[in-house]
Amino acid sequence: MLAVLALLVFFMFRNGRKRQKEQASLQSQMVAGANVMTNFGMYGTILSIDEEANKVELEIAPGTVVQMHRQAISRVVEPAVTDESADEADAELESSLDDSRTARLNEDDAIVLGEPEFGERVADEAPATDSTKSDPTKGDA
Repeated sequence: MLAVLALLVFFMFRNGRKRQKEQASLQSQMVAGANVMTNFGMYGTILSIDEEANKVELEIAPGTVVQMHRQAISRVVEPAVTDESADEADAELESSLDDSRTARLNEDDAIVLGEPEFGERVADEAPATDSTKSDPTKGDA
């Protein structure tokens, strides 16, 4: 029982230190001009940081500046890097697939083409014929 308690205390301190390191690295990355995301999912650019009042001025749209608490910033957003070789590999994969079996997205209505809609009956390509079974009668399910 004592060993379990010691293990619990060990993990609590370890997680606390880990959180402190993450918070310190976030605070070091928060500078004026950085693109950030808040805890509630709003993206913006830091205009200024007030260390004494723990406030940040965040521009969320051109000409729209809001003030919020410094700890409401959850992370610094890095711009996504595109890899041209990955795009080329995707293009080769798409060209190698058979178009009749590949579902494509209709951009106008956002419906996957080539798939039946809910409740739509689909005709079988090759009806299975079984010589031992006769046509279904009224009572068969």
